[in-house]
Amino acid sequence: MYAQMVKSTGNAVKSREDMTPEERRFQDRIDAGEKIEPRDWMPDGYRQTLIRQIGQHAHSEIVGQLPEANWITRAPTLERKAILLAKVQDEAGHGLYLYCAAETLGVSRDQLLDWLHQGRMKYSSIFNYPTLTWADIGAIGWLVDGAAIMNQVPLQRSSYGPYSRAMIRICKEESFHQRQGYSIMMKMANGSEAQRRMAQDALNRFWYPSLMMFGPSDRNSVHSAQSMAWKIKISSNDELRQKFVDQTAPQAEFLGLRIPDDALRLNESTGHYEFSEPDWNEFHEVLRGNGPCNHERLGTRVRDWEDNAWVREGLMANAAKRAMRTAAE
Repeated sequence: MYAQMVKSTGNAVKSREDMTPEERRFQDRIDAGEKIEPRDWMPDGYRQTLIRQIGQHAHSEIVGQLPEANWITRAPTLERKAILLAKVQDEAGHGLYLYCAAETLGVSRDQLLDWLHQGRMKYSSIFNYPTLTWADIGAIGWLVDGAAIMNQVPLQRSSYGPYSRAMIRICKEESFHQRQGYSIMMKMANGSEAQRRMAQDALNRFWYPSLMMFGPSDRNSVHSAQSMAWKIKISSNDELRQKFVDQTAPQAEFLGLRIPDDALRLNESTGHYEFSEPDWNEFHEVLRGNGPCNHERLGTRVRDWEDNAWVREGLMANAAKRAMRTAAE
């Protein structure tokens, strides 16, 4: 998930007896499956949880461009360059959709970006790992975008209207990204021995960080209950992680690649794969800013934001000039 550690109210889910009349009416709408729109009354905790989740999701989309953009000029063919360029542009668009959705909650895009640049708002831990080879671009599309789709498809049913509607287009585009990544892995898995080793190495390094994308285990995720009661989240972390493993394990087998987990096996009685938990200490270290590429990723974002301030200033000046001309006519 692109928003892995979203704090809600920090309190237990309220019983109906403890709710105010407004909160009861609001929860009744949620339970009935109605969409909440920007001008509707909502609890402050619901609003703040959405700002955190949508903000982290948006930040993940734009920071997620960085490890892939590094390979646009080094992609092996002109066609691959064009495809990767289009994908990186898509990720920028996803960030813009989500910033727009967050703005309907009363927070500005500039404020969200300021929180990101100050380190006060996180982005997905997966983007703090390096892309060392072209096979990593395949692994990102196959595993990272695959995990994103697994989480984002249910978010199309999220209770907040602008968020759920933004997810419809994002999911359609992410499905192409996942296919692009799997296509790269298939090409390399069926290529030379060196290419097969490269594909296996990428899978080895991105497997557990991809499992971490869904956030901590449900037993350690203290904020999920309230988000699910408000239907901001639709499925639990462990449910989504299990679905991802069940989908991905047969794909790896088809490619002839081995998932780096000795405990991975299909349980015939349940129909689900059993698998090892990620290293959650590593997960929390990366979120605290101690991952392989944390400083590089955030530093690049801040530098580019500052270096391109003149573009934003020019656009704003031009918009103000046009507004003055319109007012004078």
